Amino acid sequence: MTPPTSRRSNPEGWRGWDEYAPFYDWENAQTLGRRDVAFWRRVALASDGPVLELGCGTGRVSKPLIKAGVDLIGVDRSAEMLRRFRPPASRPRRAPRAVRADIRSLPFADASFGLVIAPYGVLQSLTRERDLAATLAAVARVLAPGGTFGIDLVPDVPKWREYRNRVAFRGTAGARHLTLVESVRQDRRRHLTTFSQTYIERRGRRTSEHRFDLTFRTLSVPQMTARLENAGFLVDRILGDYRGRPWDPRADVWILLLKKG
Repeated sequence: MTPPTSRRSNPEGWRGWDEYAPFYDWENAQTLGRRDVAFWRRVALASDGPVLELGCGTGRVSKPLIKAGVDLIGVDRSAEMLRRFRPPASRPRRAPRAVRADIRSLPFADASFGLVIAPYGVLQSLTRERDLAATLAAVARVLAPGGTFGIDLVPDVPKWREYRNRVAFRGTAGARHLTLVESVRQDRRRHLTTFSQTYIERRGRRTSEHRFDLTFRTLSVPQMTARLENAGFLVDRILGDYRGRPWDPRADVWILLLKKG
């Protein structure tokens, strides 16, 4: 069956995240969990100057880093994600700072940060070439000379087979019983993967459905590296996991650590 015209068009990658916010932490606890947090904590504690996290969301990465003493500001476009961003109870005097803004136009002064991080495929939500170019230019502007830009890409997204209405997860979140029914579409010409999500939420006898799409654009490491170098960054290291092993095309994650020239 041919999808509606609106689904054939190139969607904005930020769409769907407000609707995803009530379910984000629950789903990620069953997939990624917190296995990347220790890596970003090590990188952040070794940095010189404040840290900026792109796409901080609910604070899954930000809050543990702030708790460890990192001077961090998070930025996200989704108001609903940021509403769930809460200060760590152990650091009441250093509440996390989160700013609602578009990562393509960062609202900070030039050379404000010693480290900018883009964890867990944040840059893959930039579905157009101009979106990525604008974001890289914005990061280059707010990063201090010699500062580090850390990027984490999810390589398996374009490898997902297409399917329709598959139950991905079932479980409980507090008083809620949740079922995620998922469909996947691939547009390989434009490197786009769209996840159509339906969350079935049951509270007692009441059942509700929440539907939204999330779209990601995935470039290879050589393709991303070329764009980063064109934006003025120098490749420092490319890693294949959160323990620091070297990258290869079969690696579970693609981590790029770059320096501002």
